[in-house]
Amino acid sequence: MILAAAGQAVMVMDGFSRLRATAEPSELMAGCTDVPEAVALAETLRERGLRIDRYMQDMQRRKDEIALAEKQLTEKLVELRKLKQQIGNDDRGYAQAQSDDIARLIAVYDQMKPEQAAMVLSNLPPDFAAQILARVQPETGARIMASVEPGQAALLTSYMGAIRARK
Repeated sequence: MILAAAGQAVMVMDGFSRLRATAEPSELMAGCTDVPEAVALAETLRERGLRIDRYMQDMQRRKDEIALAEKQLTEKLVELRKLKQQIGNDDRGYAQAQSDDIARLIAVYDQMKPEQAAMVLSNLPPDFAAQILARVQPETGARIMASVEPGQAALLTSYMGAIRARK
């Protein structure tokens, strides 16, 4: 919307440059200084010419401001696009690193005795423990679940179901 208004202003400014007024006394007034109406009219026209010149200068200043704002907005847009791409790359790298860490953690739980793994998982937040249980070998997960308190096992099972439902 701003760009459209800027375009309109540019077109209007080009049209105004052709209508440029002059605020200097005309040679026509050379012999009319004794006619008060002509003098008053010439003064009125001169003042209008001055106002038009000031208006045209103001319009040019605004046109320059709009052009500068467009340039700044374009630069910001390019910068924001670069940042967005960088954030996307960082997120993908972070997700891969997190996935690698979880894979190593799951390998540790696969190697633990089921009773020891059950004790550790019981002290973890249920959603995190369920993510680990959902990823360990099915036989290992079954042995760990058998060693967990029944109420905790039910809670972990519901979290595991929610994890599978999301996938």
